[in-house]
Amino acid sequence: MEALYSTEALATGAGRDGHVTTTDGRVDMDLAIPKAMGGSGDGANPEQLFAAGYSACFHSALQSVARSQQVKIENTSVGARVSIGSNGEGGFQLAVHLEVIIPNLPHGEAQALVEAAHQVCPYSNATRGNIEVTLAVSDD
Repeated sequence: MEALYSTEALATGAGRDGHVTTTDGRVDMDLAIPKAMGGSGDGANPEQLFAAGYSACFHSALQSVARSQQVKIENTSVGARVSIGSNGEGGFQLAVHLEVIIPNLPHGEAQALVEAAHQVCPYSNATRGNIEVTLAVSDD
């Protein structure tokens, strides 16, 4: 692969109870284990960062697909819910639920755009076959 862009991040401290920063300083935050997992919940966590990245990337893919198909969409949004749980083998696994809102477009057309975006989104391509990703499409 010829990279169009690369970035770097460094995690220090105690992993999920540590600190993460990118080399350009745009991300510079404390991390904390969520309360639901026995932590303080006083900082961001990797699942939140993954949800933010996936929702933004998928939204961009959706807009790109719509432009390429010459479909006008406005006031769209993508929400990502990232869950973490046991994989039953002593480790953990993730699952993602994407909720895509496309107002003023017939449901079938909206669903087709979302499916096409799922084929081109880098996060979708990276997770395909590795974690469960579900897609929900609505108009409000």
